[in-house]
Amino acid sequence: MSGRNAVPPLVSFQLPGSARCGQDRTVTLTRPASEAAGGGSPPRRPGPRRAVAVLVLAALATATPLLGPSAALHGTGEAAAPGVGVVALLRAVLFAALCVPLGELLAGRLVRSVPGTPPRVPRSWAPLAAAAGLLAALGLASVVATGNLMPRDLSGIDVGGLYASRDGKLALLEVNAFLIAALCARSDRPAVRAWPLSAVVAAEALRAHPATEHAPLLGSGLTLVHLTCAVLWAGGLLCVLRTLRLWGPVEPGAALLGLYARVAVVLLAAVSATGVWSTLRRMPPGTVLEQLTDTAYGRALLAKVLLVAVVAALALWARIRLSRGPDPLTACVPARVEVVALGLVVVVSGLLTALPLPIHW
Repeated sequence: MSGRNAVPPLVSFQLPGSARCGQDRTVTLTRPASEAAGGGSPPRRPGPRRAVAVLVLAALATATPLLGPSAALHGTGEAAAPGVGVVALLRAVLFAALCVPLGELLAGRLVRSVPGTPPRVPRSWAPLAAAAGLLAALGLASVVATGNLMPRDLSGIDVGGLYASRDGKLALLEVNAFLIAALCARSDRPAVRAWPLSAVVAAEALRAHPATEHAPLLGSGLTLVHLTCAVLWAGGLLCVLRTLRLWGPVEPGAALLGLYARVAVVLLAAVSATGVWSTLRRMPPGTVLEQLTDTAYGRALLAKVLLVAVVAALALWARIRLSRGPDPLTACVPARVEVVALGLVVVVSGLLTALPLPIHW
């Protein structure tokens, strides 16, 4: 008989009779229906709510760089470059493409430092991230190849002209680096996977500070540290949470989350210090408050600072649950919200790179 109301199978055997009655007794055992059907309950599958949440977050992440420039520029009297929304979106995708593989490398290093961890690891998203980064880098290179204008057709893209300018060479470096990262994404050697991504980070640091800027090497160094720590912070938390979800409620999971929390404190300190220093280089102390509200760059920067403050509060909440809660893994609840907020920080960072720099009074 099959179907939901099928009778569970019976198992019968005889026990020898007691010395008193001299009779055998028959004992019948009924196997649970769940075991008879194949053992264990079926695995939980993500419901429609999670799919809807992912779609909403994706729409928000796309709309922020596309619509953010007009909101940030409103009432400032500043003019935006052509296609600033598209450039902001491409830059946000590029930053996210750095977060995922570098975060996986950090999480893998942490997992190897925790004894007794399960052998299972989540499926790598590095190949998909490298492909997305390659497309974003190609889009940004096409903008540079048309004189920082949005290309209307392929004939307007001067590929050879990329070799004639500093920005063009850096754009080509990012394209080639993401291409190599895609080819090396399946490598078992972390160093092989890391070096092309490091080249992208270095290129972004150099691009953000042109040679005409005062002390450009100092600015590039600050951006290099800032961007590296930021992508490790966001990408590392994402991969750690994916790993904990795969492992389930096991003791090494709490140890892994605690180890990441200690690393995240250092990353947060580095991000904050380099961010403040970079801000003071572009906004003198006497004009910071005014430019935070009167310029598009300042408004986007203020939004980023507020988001980072929210992230820091969520991280503190998770740390308290991890150290004082009856179940340390309940810290995953605020940590999941934290990773969403970090994603918004990445998106706003992409917007920040596309807006006009404040006037250095």
